[in-house]
This record gives sequence, C-alpha cells and structure tokens, in this order.
Amino acid sequence: MSTIRDVAKLANVSTATVSRVLNNDSKYKITEETRAKVWQAVTQLNYRVSSSVKRQAANNDSSASKTNIKIGCVLSVTKNKYNDPYFMSILSGAEERLFSQGHDIAFIRTGPELDDKKILYNTFNESITGLILMESLNTETYEYLRKQVPYIVGIDTERWDIDNVGYDHYSVASMAVEHLIERGHTQIGFIGGSGSNGNIKDSQRYRGYYSTMHAAGLSVNPDWIIDCMWDETLCIEKMNRLCETKNLPTAFFAASDLMAMAALSSLYNNGISVPDQVAVMGLSNIEVSKFYNPPLSTVNVPTKEIGMVAVDLLLDRINGNTMLPKRVILPTELVIRSST
Repeated sequence: MSTIRDVAKLANVSTATVSRVLNNDSKYKITEETRAKVWQAVTQLNYRVSSSVKRQAANNDSSASKTNIKIGCVLSVTKNKYNDPYFMSILSGAEERLFSQGHDIAFIRTGPELDDKKILYNTFNESITGLILMESLNTETYEYLRKQVPYIVGIDTERWDIDNVGYDHYSVASMAVEHLIERGHTQIGFIGGSGSNGNIKDSQRYRGYYSTMHAAGLSVNPDWIIDCMWDETLCIEKMNRLCETKNLPTAFFAASDLMAMAALSSLYNNGISVPDQVAVMGLSNIEVSKFYNPPLSTVNVPTKEIGMVAVDLLLDRINGNTMLPKRVILPTELVIRSST
C-alpha cells in the first residue's frame, strides 16, 4: 500500500506539500503545476488517505469540506416568515455570499418557531456547523444553541459573546429626527416596537429619537409614541385612533419602513395630507419605499451587505479565527423623498 512518502517522492515534493494539496490548504501558496504533479502521483500510486489522516483533516481549518459545512439561519420575524423585505434582503445577501463559496443555507427558522421545543430539538438534533442569528432569542434557547452550534454570528443581536454585524440603531434614529427638525418640525412622534424586555423606551431607536428631541429642547408627547409591536395592522389601528383625536404631531419618525408605510396608509384614509399636514420618515430603505405614495423619506441600511459580511465573519470562524468577538457596524445614509 502506497504511503504519503511514496507520493511525495514520485511528485518530487515534500510530504508537507502533499498533505497541503490533499487537504486543500490555502495558507501556503502552491502552484497549479505542483498541485497537478501531486494529484497525478496520487492517481498513479492509487494512494488512499487513511482514516486517521481523515480525522486529522476534519479538525484542520481548511479541510472541513464544503459538503460537510451545514449553515442555518434564524430570522427575526413573528409572522409571514418570508414576506418581510428587510430580513429577506439580508437573507439574499447571505445566500449570495454562501453560494459564491460553494455553500448554501440548510434551514431557516424564526425565533417564535424555536420557542417550540420539538422544533428546536428537531432542527438541531444533527451536526450544524454554523448559524446566522437575526434574533437575540430568550436565554434558555440561546444557551442551548451555543452548546449545539460551534460557530454563530449575530445580526443586530444583543449577544456580546458572538460576532455581530449591523448598523447603529441609535445613530440612525438621531439622523432621522435631525432631518425632521431641520425641516422645521417641533412636534415629532415615534412609531416602533418594544425592546427585548417589552419596553419600547429601552430600544436604541427610541433612545436616539428621545435624546435628539431633548438636545433640541423639544418635548416628547407620550400620546405620540406608538408601540405597534412591529405589526402593520396594529400600527394602522393605533394611527386611526390617534387621527380620530385630532391631536397629531406635524411629523412622525417610524423605526421601520413597513411601519412608516402603514402610518402613511392610515393618514391617507383619514384625509390627512403628507407631508403638508404630517410628514413621515422611515428607516431601512426597502425597495418598495421609493414607489409608495408619496415616496418615503428614509435612512438607507445596507441590508444585502449586512448578510454578506455576516457570512464572511462566520466562514472566518469556521476557518479557524479564534480572536475575541467582533462588532461590525456598517454605514447608513439619509434618503430624502416626498414624504418629508
């Protein structure tokens, strides 16, 4: 039976070079000519990698073959799993990057789905290499995943023990409110959802809104704070009730484009002109926002790039990076349209 030394001798290279070629090790530069010589020798000698070498290769950062890498995703949505354009854009960026590296997404779950223990255990009862996590999850579920999945990257999660990528929620809210103030608005409401502990005032976007109002010497009217729990139907219902009171601010900052468009729908149905009577500012710049009536002013969040960077971080960990967890914040920018 041929050995690795026999292959090295026939190819006229070192045994280390043979090992690197067999394990597809990209740390060291090896010419295509040398690779061809090694594979020719392997074929000629009918060399077979022993089981012990295979086990060693499985632990090598470069040898986890593409077919052995299984990556899942957990979305931060409560309903209509595949209908949220914000998270779908992030997902498309992640898939595009994974496909380019010869991988794909093995499964997609949501936070609420994983609250079902049967779904949780069935999803993770086999080896999962990595996970793209768009939901902070409750502590019990998160700790279970940490034990089951060796590599996890978060997207805007509040978990500090894993890599995270996203944008500065506080900063974008401040940017949006500053734009409304520059437009002359002094009465500005906020539309959003509760933070992780169920209190909207704990969310970074609310804090950015509140602090910017306070810094400008403007008061915050609690009647104009709408917690719609990221539900468009609930947002419309609460906006309708507010419209009935005739006590409206001159502008709203909505912490997502979907909520902003729900607010626009309510204002339109109640005969309130935008932006003449009430201006509306969104956040995220989903594709449909520029086609709405009126086209929505918003803050562009590079969602597709967030997905791509998340995959880069995850594959970097799979390939052996053991540095401390990273937080990558991508840039955002104002997109001014007709709603303000």
